[in-house]
Amino acid sequence: MSAPTTAAEAAPMSRRQTLEALSGLLLVLFVAMISSTVVSIALPKIIGALNGTQTQYTWVVTATLLTATATTPIWGKLADLFNKKLLIQVAIVVFLAGSIVAGFSQNAGQLIAARAFQGIGVGGLQALVQVAIAAMIPPRERGRYNGYLGGVMALATVGGPLLGGLIVDTSWLGWRWCFFVGVPVAVVALILLQATLHLPTARRDNVKIDYLGASLIAAGVSVLLIWISFVDSSFAWLSWQTAAMVGGAVLLLALATWVESRAAEPVVPLKIIRERTTALAILGSLAVGMAMFGGAVFLGQYFQVGRGYTPTEAGLLTIPMMAGVLLSSIVVGRLITRSGRVKPYIVAGSIILVAGFALLGTVDHETPLLLLGTAMFIVGTGVGMSMQNLVLAVQNTVALKDIGAASSSIAFFRSLGGTIGVSVLGAVLARRVTERITHDLAAAGFPTSGGGGGSSLNLDALPEPVVHIVRAAYGDATGHIFLISAAIAVVGVIAAVLLKPVTLRSSLDLPDPARSAAVAADAVDGAPAFDQVTVDAAGPEQSVRR
Repeated sequence: MSAPTTAAEAAPMSRRQTLEALSGLLLVLFVAMISSTVVSIALPKIIGALNGTQTQYTWVVTATLLTATATTPIWGKLADLFNKKLLIQVAIVVFLAGSIVAGFSQNAGQLIAARAFQGIGVGGLQALVQVAIAAMIPPRERGRYNGYLGGVMALATVGGPLLGGLIVDTSWLGWRWCFFVGVPVAVVALILLQATLHLPTARRDNVKIDYLGASLIAAGVSVLLIWISFVDSSFAWLSWQTAAMVGGAVLLLALATWVESRAAEPVVPLKIIRERTTALAILGSLAVGMAMFGGAVFLGQYFQVGRGYTPTEAGLLTIPMMAGVLLSSIVVGRLITRSGRVKPYIVAGSIILVAGFALLGTVDHETPLLLLGTAMFIVGTGVGMSMQNLVLAVQNTVALKDIGAASSSIAFFRSLGGTIGVSVLGAVLARRVTERITHDLAAAGFPTSGGGGGSSLNLDALPEPVVHIVRAAYGDATGHIFLISAAIAVVGVIAAVLLKPVTLRSSLDLPDPARSAAVAADAVDGAPAFDQVTVDAAGPEQSVRR
């Protein structure tokens, strides 16, 4: 008689249980997203108040993306090994601590450090929410629930800029509340998750976390991004600094790949990312991340610095992009659930994304708002159709026990793309703005001193003629970085076209031939087949011993 199987598949949740659990998870996602959107629209004011520079402006965003990127695969791997709910709650606590410290920052350097710590929590939230949803809902049904995800994304990205604008425009609040405002929401999410989320916990003996591989990946990416931020301003492209940084980054990432290929529990499993669907989805996510994060993060700066709108007005002006995300994610999510096909929507979304960024590439400091709104709506539609569905395509190809690693791998590369995009486009923007300002100041008879990315963003301290020159420089330079975003997004189109057409499965886990054979053998022998299930003493979650 065959030995009893030791894998267990949790009983499917009812729709009511799913929606109750989703309420906490969606609130967590809302908290993670609003932490960026509230700050993004207020960042010009924040950096101005702290007397920061364009380089520091970029690094306030990059620092969060960098640490979120580096820690995402670690959180994902932990989710395959330990209690998912507990990990989400830990990530919320880390996020809360980072938010409070950021709110008390006294200079741009402290703010960058606090945002880097906050990014560790964000990395956990953006990976673990996807993992938890994948553990509850089969891929075929997940398309419908992606509409809820799209709604939360749209609410956070529309409400965040509006809230951030109101906060910095309200004298008795001030910019520090852009960081404090998420604290009560996160506390509510923490309590709601404790009450509503009950997931199976896979427990494994002899658990090994590949800290060396994670450290090498984080170090390699960090060195590369630091080089991108300072090349051509602090040192030349062809210099010993470039050789040392690029060479060091390549060496570290090569070592990371070697370590991952030999690790018992790799942080980024190479066997998963070598699969055709996963590899192409990673390439598409990398391109979408570079284009979306890299382009959209500078929209708030364009409206405020380049066009002279208040933060509140700038938040209102970004609504068309979020409307595109909301509508497309809801409509496409339902269509995917109905048909089970995901590739056509990813292809269409990636093409629409390129078209939207190409249209945004025509903007300058005098572009009509109607054209801007149309272009932003097109970009939002492309994001809503492609971003979440790339994750869905990968989750459909892996077993439930590997959902954490697979989902976090996609999130890792999307965040990596976003981090590189923000760094590269921020460096390009800083260079073009500096050149334009220097040229126009000299033409107007003002003394100039150059300075790379160090031009102050505190426009209140500048005379009116100089303010006009600075606004024109930022407004005209922004269109150039959107053209670069469009070119990057073309890679996503190519990856989407090469995806293998599949029909999404309706089961939580992949069929297991070995398990099916064992169950059949037990039935023939007359013994009941069973799964070994224990109860975790720490809570009501089922615990599965493997």
